[in-house]
Amino acid sequence: MKKLTSILHITVFSVLFLASNSELSYSQVLSKLLSKTSGTPSTEEISGGIKEALQQGVIKSSDQLSALNGFFGNQAIKILFPPEAQKAEATLRKLGLNKLCDNVILSLNRAAEDAAKEAKPIFISAIKQMSIKDAGNILLGSNDAATQYFKQKTTDSLANKFRPVINTSLDKTGATQYYNQAATTYNKVPFNRNKVDTDIVNYVTQRAISGLFVEVAKQELQIRQNLPSTRSTALLQKVFNYADQAKK
Repeated sequence: MKKLTSILHITVFSVLFLASNSELSYSQVLSKLLSKTSGTPSTEEISGGIKEALQQGVIKSSDQLSALNGFFGNQAIKILFPPEAQKAEATLRKLGLNKLCDNVILSLNRAAEDAAKEAKPIFISAIKQMSIKDAGNILLGSNDAATQYFKQKTTDSLANKFRPVINTSLDKTGATQYYNQAATTYNKVPFNRNKVDTDIVNYVTQRAISGLFVEVAKQELQIRQNLPSTRSTALLQKVFNYADQAKK
């Protein structure tokens, strides 16, 4: 660690000196110096490695969640009745309406799986817009630094893209009908004062986005922990091995 710190101090001093006495930019001088340091990636390599890793992770996440049972078969992100409607669900099941409740849950998850197909281009666009500074902060940041970056940059776009897809999918799979039927049936139960909102689209949209980020965080952690096949290229190995050493 002391050796690495000394190298970094020398590098920073050299960058400031050379940048002030040449026409090269700070990042260009830094890249040239770092690339000459054994095992130390240049800023371009760091940026390229982070972008490669993130693209690999988001493609895998999107593909997994958009597959059949991507949400429904994953207990960590499976979409259930909204919290405010779970009492209604319990009441309906007591009334023998298990199939109705099961159909609602299946349809909610099918809608999320349909929407997950739209995530890939939004994430890739955010990756392309990533600055060298962003890449460096992600590399040496917390274990979910990339996931937090995506949350900041893509949540609004994901919601805007997911909502109409989920709305269409809910209609297609019958979820809107099933949920409206379940909510309406519960709302008609005598002496029931806690009425359930029949609008389900926004709830599924938010849960679909939340589930997507759970999977992205999982992929990010795997590459940081150097699990088998995650650092699959020489560039990824160089960049993340450097990060491993820098964090010790």
